[in-house]
Amino acid sequence: MLQALGLSALTESIYRTLLTEPDWGVDLIAANLHLPEAEVREALDELLELTLLRPAADSRALRAVSPEVGLTRLLARNQNQLLFRQQQLESTRTAIAALSAEYIDRRPDDEMVLRLDSLEAVRDRLEELAATATKECLSLMRGGAVRPDSIQAGKHPNQMALERGVVIRSIFQDSFRNDPDTLRYARWLADLGGLTRTVPLLPIRLVIVDRSIALIPTDPSDGRRGALELHGEALIQPLYALFDELWRSGADFGQPTPRDDQDLTGSERALLRLLGHGHTDESASRKLGLSLRTVRRMMQDLMNRLGAESRFQAGAQAARKDWL
Repeated sequence: MLQALGLSALTESIYRTLLTEPDWGVDLIAANLHLPEAEVREALDELLELTLLRPAADSRALRAVSPEVGLTRLLARNQNQLLFRQQQLESTRTAIAALSAEYIDRRPDDEMVLRLDSLEAVRDRLEELAATATKECLSLMRGGAVRPDSIQAGKHPNQMALERGVVIRSIFQDSFRNDPDTLRYARWLADLGGLTRTVPLLPIRLVIVDRSIALIPTDPSDGRRGALELHGEALIQPLYALFDELWRSGADFGQPTPRDDQDLTGSERALLRLLGHGHTDESASRKLGLSLRTVRRMMQDLMNRLGAESRFQAGAQAARKDWL
């Protein structure tokens, strides 16, 4: 109970014993508490250091200081130490803010595009942005499954931002529903207050923080090659408008995949449009974040529903039914 004041459980037990049995010496304390005498002496030394013992006025024995005096004094000492530590932490916080401002000021005012040359640099920057965000973090998670290492790297910064009241909105592709790890991550994020929606297709991977900074991949086909960090309203505003439009058209996480008036899912309609624009099954599967086998199964199902015996006939039927 008194560990917060610096007393170990053993020392507290001996202190309580001396309060009720002030005449006991080391041998009696050791015998009654079933302790080695060496441990009792160590505890007595600790109590002396904490000024919870003092020499008796009429002998060389040690007397326990009353709790009203000894523990109250010890509590005041701990409170003063805590206050000093809080002042140190506040000074450190001010120093961090000053250092961060100095670090940011190193960027020339007219430098609107910065290059992050590796995945590690991107993750470090995302962690910094999550720690300093004040309003919102938006992201487009293009592709299918999110890599487990990316999920793990993003968990702590996202949790810290949400606990500070930062709004997090994420848009995944519909295909993420087929990946257990990504699905668990989306549920974890939603449980903490993050908002998630899905759409069939996303044009790019994107992160926007406080409508003032955006990150896009240097190579859209390989996020491990780094990213571009964009600044300035002229660059950020169009990307924010893109996110906002996709958000409005997305389906809320946790709801069944919606179907339109023609009983088509967004992925089915997107597949028809991709194939209609000349994409192969392979390129369509990459864009949708789905396996090639899933894309071919979806296409066969669509052909059956259209009553078509060939891709060409399916395209004609889809156009006639306004499926494109």
